[in-house]
Amino acid sequence: MKKRIVIANLLLLMLVFVGSFTGCGSSSSSSLAQKEATTEEVTEAETEAETEVETTKAPVETDDVTVRVEALKGPTTIGLVNLMADAKANAANGNYEFTMLTGGAEIMADMVAGKADIGLVPSNVAAIMNSKVEGGVSVIDINTLGVLYCVTGDSSVKGVADLAGKTVYLTGQGATPEYTLRYLLDQKGITDCSLEFKSEPTEIAALLAKDPNAVAVLPQPFVIAALAQNEAVKLAFSLDSAFSEVNTECSIVTGVTVVSNKFLKEHPLAVDAFIEAHKASADKANSDVEGTAKLVVEQGIIAKEPIAVKAIPQCNICCMTGSEMKDTLSGYLKVLFDQEPKAVGGTLPSDDFYYVK
Repeated sequence: MKKRIVIANLLLLMLVFVGSFTGCGSSSSSSLAQKEATTEEVTEAETEAETEVETTKAPVETDDVTVRVEALKGPTTIGLVNLMADAKANAANGNYEFTMLTGGAEIMADMVAGKADIGLVPSNVAAIMNSKVEGGVSVIDINTLGVLYCVTGDSSVKGVADLAGKTVYLTGQGATPEYTLRYLLDQKGITDCSLEFKSEPTEIAALLAKDPNAVAVLPQPFVIAALAQNEAVKLAFSLDSAFSEVNTECSIVTGVTVVSNKFLKEHPLAVDAFIEAHKASADKANSDVEGTAKLVVEQGIIAKEPIAVKAIPQCNICCMTGSEMKDTLSGYLKVLFDQEPKAVGGTLPSDDFYYVK
């Protein structure tokens, strides 16, 4: 504003100075014209000043802090690998330090200890973290929706209702795979389906190789790997599709991204910059599958590129933020809570758990 006033005053002084040389014998119409010209010039000067101020505005700040990001070697990190590659090439909008781990509990421990600022974790782990991390955490985005599929060589299994009387092999005891499947069984009124848990998806893949008629629930990309190992094994149905048949209020949420509230308070610009960078990375994962597949293999998330190329489009990679994120995640956490309150830490998170701008 001060700049505009100074420019306007200078223009007026110049016009007065010029007028003293042209004399006072001009008519009233010429005086009026001079006044109009003066007004137009001042207006132009103000506009130019405003334009100059706008063009000299700094780009969106990202903060100089290095953001420590921890993620899992699984589908929840596929949407991040393009950002990881940009950061390695010093082409990212922000400073990042990435660490890959094998379990959500490890990320939670590091965030409790203040060793990590942002973590990509299973959705229910985020809710538990909110009560465990000093000062709490906030969810900034959903990074992965449903990735669970039922696979078997048993042609009679086409939906959840067909699991009656069967044994289903799966991983994730006490986590989202178990609670999601139990919810679907409950919704269909099935009480005689036995769940047998294995520690690793590779164990289930080996079991299917020996007995194709076994019934299993696996996450991507292990589904594609299992199908590649044995042609007799088929994809029976998606748990995500089965879920949408019985619940129109929300979706299965596999993974979310959380930030410690301490870091969010101290470095909000860095957090916002990360969200935008994560969005761009996730979008690229879906649009450039082959390029992303190479990066996924480099990070050790999937062993072979052909499997990665087939699996990525079925991993429901996203970067969902704002009110849509809140509505989707809060609905799914309610489903988990109704199944087992301890699955989400004993209580449902309050509204401030969701970072909505």
